Amino acid sequence: MFDLLMRQAREARSALAVGTSELSDAERVDLLRELEDLKCAASAAQAVLAVDLEASQRAAQVEAGVRAGRAGEGIAEQIGLARRESPHKAARLLGLGKVLTAEMPHTLRLMQEGRLSEWRATILARETACLSLQHRAEVDARLCAGGEAETMSDLGLTRAAKRLACELDPAGVAERARRAEAERHVSLRPAPDTMCWIRVLLPVKQAVRVYAVLLTIAKTARSQGDPRSQGQLMADALVERVTGESTTAAPKVEVKLVMSDSSFFGTSQDAAHVEGHGPMPAPWARAFVKEAAAQARLWVRRLYVVPSTGELVAMDSRARCAPAGLADFVATRDLGLCRTPWCGAPIRESDHVQAYEDGGATASFNLQGLCRRCNLAKQAPGWRAAQVVTTRRHEVETTTPTGHRHRSRSPAPPGHLDVYHHGDRLVLELIA
Repeated sequence: MFDLLMRQAREARSALAVGTSELSDAERVDLLRELEDLKCAASAAQAVLAVDLEASQRAAQVEAGVRAGRAGEGIAEQIGLARRESPHKAARLLGLGKVLTAEMPHTLRLMQEGRLSEWRATILARETACLSLQHRAEVDARLCAGGEAETMSDLGLTRAAKRLACELDPAGVAERARRAEAERHVSLRPAPDTMCWIRVLLPVKQAVRVYAVLLTIAKTARSQGDPRSQGQLMADALVERVTGESTTAAPKVEVKLVMSDSSFFGTSQDAAHVEGHGPMPAPWARAFVKEAAAQARLWVRRLYVVPSTGELVAMDSRARCAPAGLADFVATRDLGLCRTPWCGAPIRESDHVQAYEDGGATASFNLQGLCRRCNLAKQAPGWRAAQVVTTRRHEVETTTPTGHRHRSRSPAPPGHLDVYHHGDRLVLELIA
């Protein structure tokens, strides 16, 4: 068996060294996908092999008389040497393998089928580490049993796992969030070219507000003709406010919290969504609302959904200080993430699915949120997009110049999820 596996692995590696100059572009794309599938399956095999090696080596150490407290030493180092990784990373990979083989079988199966990468499996394991075995198994089943995780970006998968964790154990996640506030800190580390990274760990509501203030300052300055880039302006504004070089008052900003009406009134534990961060547990969201309302800094606007599908279809504009434009609605419907499959970058532009010059309407059904890069790519020759008419939420099919087709569906708003079966929901967007 060993000789056969080694021969097949070496033959596959040798085959990949052959030039691809004779292939068509469509064949190159197909081969890229097939090789990615192979990488995923190989990562799954490595995970299983690492777990089997650890069990065998640990048993051999015990049989050799190694005391229980030292059994297992040196195993991660062996894995690291075989995978050309540090012992620290090898230990993490071994831990991932144990989780996949013992607690997340659906995730492992997706990897073995070539449909989920090692990194995305790591995301799922990381975001469910705080849950009980039962709840972790439920997240594994909901996101991977039907293959839903396969089509998600890194950030989308992170948010989906967080959201389920918040709803399965809201009290526990909220309590861990409160304890985590004690870990806030500032760190400094060198960067290339005489630069430095300053990293600040803050509670969500503080971090989102800080970022929103800096972003608002930068956009205001840019609109007034400041030649600096948005990033430069945000960095300079941070230095000015921390060092006291400027006394300019901070502008008014928005912190958006989206939650279902039942979660708002405390009759459900549907996770909320903080723009710029992601899912948060219902108890935390209600506490946020209470605090903002006490300071007279809260406005509510309603987002309407189709009960059967969870698609956002309308938004009222009664908020006193929040924009109610169509672009804002599209960004809210798409939960702030680019709709290109697996992208996960923040939405920067509202793109017409059917081009405006081709008669496409400027309406929510013909708009999708895209990052700048994906929107520019879509304008290149050979790219096409069309709305897919289904009974599900807003769905777009994009065709690349090589003829390959990829579909993306708008994410479910709070209170709805493809793997859930809730009743009617009214979603609230809170501006604090």
